[in-house]
Amino acid sequence: MNWILAAEGAGGNSNVLLPPTYELIIGSIAFFVIFFALSKFALPNIRKTLEARTESIEGGIAKAEKLQQEASITLAQYRQQLSDARSEAAKIRTAAESERTNLISEARNEAQTVAQTVTQQANAQIEAEKSKAVNELRLDVSKLAIDLASKIVGASLQDDARAKAVIDQFIKDLESAGGKR
Repeated sequence: MNWILAAEGAGGNSNVLLPPTYELIIGSIAFFVIFFALSKFALPNIRKTLEARTESIEGGIAKAEKLQQEASITLAQYRQQLSDARSEAAKIRTAAESERTNLISEARNEAQTVAQTVTQQANAQIEAEKSKAVNELRLDVSKLAIDLASKIVGASLQDDARAKAVIDQFIKDLESAGGKR
């Protein structure tokens, strides 16, 4: 405030906003000395630090982009592998289902073949037993017929030709009597 009063007291010629000339000269010299010192010593270090920081940031960004690309590629590979694994699993399931169907079909066919074989063997055995039983029955019937005929006729039927003829006639009569019923 003193300088305002001093300026008014000097006759009002001086401008309050304008500093005295000696202050301007000293201030300008001080400014250039500080500017020169800063530009020579501090500014290069600041530039180096800013450049290093810029390179670090750009390197980090480039590294992040590279990692992002690798992650995208890896994700695509994993998805492809998953898709391949799913399709392979479907193929395996289809093959297993087909194999299961074939095994069931083969087992069924084999069981039917075995059943037919057993049935044929049983039928053959039944026929053989039937044949054997019929032959034994004929022999027994023929012996009984000879004995009965011998008792009835009173003559011996030991002659084979005569006995055979009598027996055959008796069996025919029995078969015809059995067929009429």
